[in-house]
Order: sequence, then C-alpha cells, then structure tokens
Amino acid sequence: MGKQVSQNSKTFFLFDMTTGKKKLAYGDDIDDAYAILEMRLTKEEMDLIIKDKFTKIPQKDLQKVVSMLG
Repeated sequence: MGKQVSQNSKTFFLFDMTTGKKKLAYGDDIDDAYAILEMRLTKEEMDLIIKDKFTKIPQKDLQKVVSMLG
C-alpha cells in the first residue's frame, strides 16, 4: 500500500525557484517535502525548483511569505 501518514504536524519549507519565486512545500523533513512536490507537480514545474536551496519556516509565518510564492 502507500506510505503511512505521520500523525505529527508537518514542517513547511520554501524552495527557491529559478524564476526568483519560492515554492511552498510541507513534509516530515526536507526529502519528504520534495517527494510530495514531485507527486503534485509536473516535470516542467519541478525543473524550476532548486532542491538544495530552501528555507524552513514555522506555520505561524506562512502569511508573511505569500507574496514570494510562484
């Protein structure tokens, strides 16, 4: 079957993109967050994401970064 979903709260990450924008992702850790993006986005969309350039952000700060999202 599929991957078991953790009952813990997820961590949010902002990945840098080649466009200068950011892509919001969530997961148990950075690899989990990237894997979730791979499930949700097309290959072309994933090609814009810089995997090793990201910022971990607390959920309470999500509203502060909305203008940066692409």
